[in-house]
Amino acid sequence: MDLFESLKTYLPEEEVDALRHSLSLPRSHGLLLNSSKIKKEDFEKAYPRVETIPHVPLGYRYDAGEYPFGKSPLFDLGAYYIQDPSAMLVSAFLEPREHARVLDLCAAPGGKTIGLALARKDVTILSNDISYPRAKELSGNVERMGLSNVAVTAADFSTCYRDYLEYFDAIILDAPCSGSAMFRKNEEAEKDWSIAKVERCAAIQKDLLEMAYSMLAKGGKLLYSTCSFSKEENIDCVLELVSMHPDMEFLPLPEDPSFYRHPACPEAIYLFPHRYVGEGQFLALLQKKGESSPRVHKKTPCPKSARQIAESYGFEDADFKTHGEALYALNQALYVGRLPLLRYGVKLMDEKGPDFALARTLPSTLTVPLNEKQAHDYLLGLSFPLEKENGYHAVSYRGLPLGFVKVSQNVAKNHYPKGLRRDYPLPLFLLNVAS
Repeated sequence: MDLFESLKTYLPEEEVDALRHSLSLPRSHGLLLNSSKIKKEDFEKAYPRVETIPHVPLGYRYDAGEYPFGKSPLFDLGAYYIQDPSAMLVSAFLEPREHARVLDLCAAPGGKTIGLALARKDVTILSNDISYPRAKELSGNVERMGLSNVAVTAADFSTCYRDYLEYFDAIILDAPCSGSAMFRKNEEAEKDWSIAKVERCAAIQKDLLEMAYSMLAKGGKLLYSTCSFSKEENIDCVLELVSMHPDMEFLPLPEDPSFYRHPACPEAIYLFPHRYVGEGQFLALLQKKGESSPRVHKKTPCPKSARQIAESYGFEDADFKTHGEALYALNQALYVGRLPLLRYGVKLMDEKGPDFALARTLPSTLTVPLNEKQAHDYLLGLSFPLEKENGYHAVSYRGLPLGFVKVSQNVAKNHYPKGLRRDYPLPLFLLNVAS
């Protein structure tokens, strides 16, 4: 049985035929704007033919042939995150309470974490992936976007979820799946698909849902999603969860004619690419009944050796943690226990001095603006003249924070990581993006 034969067991034939046709068409492209780095109105003025995405205030669709956003220095500087428009709705629809602790259980490469962290600076996100290499990629994306409200771990939560019983105010479970919504992006996904894989994934998804239920606080929200079109991985999973746990109830998702709702579970939505311009997604939003008092953790104060840096750059109220040789700061205290930790908010400094990741979090008002030649040299890893007092300075270009330099006798010595250095052609930005 192929994908489309299996879908006809629960979807109308005309729906399946339309879906089959849509999967033969070119894929869609989208991005999430980081409005702390580029203002929405400036971005839309610079790129007038982008298309806004309903329900996602900072989401855009675009023609990759016209706007090669993935090859721009704006991408490397965290001005936006490239993401499928369907996937953007996961973080947009979660809407956790103020100052919530959120778990993104299967988070890599990080789009859903990033979407929520950009929209809600008050929440704190534990962003996890069981694969260390994928968690490392996730950590890099969080760092590039300049986020200080995300901790990244590489844990197998099946071994430690009991440490977090009813701990999280909200959970994103974008579960591993058979990947039928990935067919246009990845030919291997189509070759690898089978009904046996669907069944294997469904078993894993049900285990993950049980785990998420245990870690969800009373009154907390759970957003379950997959990039699969198969009922076994979607409707069947969430209906089984609700039947086993009567204190779980569906929450309504917005009405939209591009959303498909199946009569077996009308509260959930499918984003089929022939209806919604994206690659496809299933979403269901649930809540655990009751109320809970959020656990408060006492913040760890900043070490004296780093207090000047923390206060100079607005991190005096953060929670601090030493990890290896580095000092990290997170917007509020979060219990990480025995989880394999990759980052705890923003890396402030190590034994070499302030870290470039700190600069990426800063408003341009706390940075030294560079001209185009200086910025080009900085991104290439070169030293350049800069008339400032001796010491460390965060630098920026057109309002975009770049990193740190160490000035000595009016020469800026470069502290940009070697692995990120690029010889971008001048002008750095092909279109005039205002600062």
